[in-house]
Amino acid sequence: MILVVGANGMLGNDLMALLGDRGHGVDIADIDITSPESVFKVVGALKPEVVINCAAYTDVDGCESAAETAMAVNGEGVAYLAMACRDSGALLVQVSTDYVFDGGKGTPYVEDDATCPLSVYGESKLAGEMNAAFSREHLIVRTQWLYGLHGKNFVETMLRLGAEKSEIPVVDDQIGSPTWTVDLAQAILALIDSGCRGIFHAANSGYCSWNDFATAIFAETGQNVAVKPMSTSDLNRPARRPLYSTLECTKLSTETGYHPQAWRNALREYLKLRNK
Repeated sequence: MILVVGANGMLGNDLMALLGDRGHGVDIADIDITSPESVFKVVGALKPEVVINCAAYTDVDGCESAAETAMAVNGEGVAYLAMACRDSGALLVQVSTDYVFDGGKGTPYVEDDATCPLSVYGESKLAGEMNAAFSREHLIVRTQWLYGLHGKNFVETMLRLGAEKSEIPVVDDQIGSPTWTVDLAQAILALIDSGCRGIFHAANSGYCSWNDFATAIFAETGQNVAVKPMSTSDLNRPARRPLYSTLECTKLSTETGYHPQAWRNALREYLKLRNK
């Protein structure tokens, strides 16, 4: 059995749909990952073969003023899951982020590149990666720019704003790979089923700026919205973002045979699905 922690979230929902009878989901009403007692109780009772941790504190700017909470959820919570998995012999799959990098490399990041987070969120997720190693059997999957049917995301924000305005400013100096949670879920299952361990990157192929992504969203939906360029510094957000954090996913494809589809194709599929 594969236990999905955070099963009601955007990625968790898609994992549960793909897993079918293989999956068992728990969320905040069932488990408190900041409590070792709660974690050991749930994992001990269910005895899963695999635990996929989708639970996270993902408010990047909010983490700056709530560092203790961010570390408790994204860092210490992973340690408790890892210790419980170690005791039960389960594989721990920890979902991580491109924010563990500073974005200064200038070319896509590979798994063994040096980490250097710029924000509290990135620091807390890096702590989670390190804590995942408490489980002898662990798999860390870094991803980025997620969107899906079951949570707030950039696509839905753009569609909402596009219905209200004829012109929207969007940053054009952050580069990454928009990733559909369905494709990420498939990548995670491919890694599990292939017996992979260690760190892997998983994102839709290709890359763009947030501005390019917004432009594509309106082009695909036929909305006549002008997307104006702006810089990250103009936003004046509390948390610093990596400007070029594209993830190289060759290792994923080589070791599993799974090749994530192009981000624009994934966007098109997502839009078709949401409009059914």
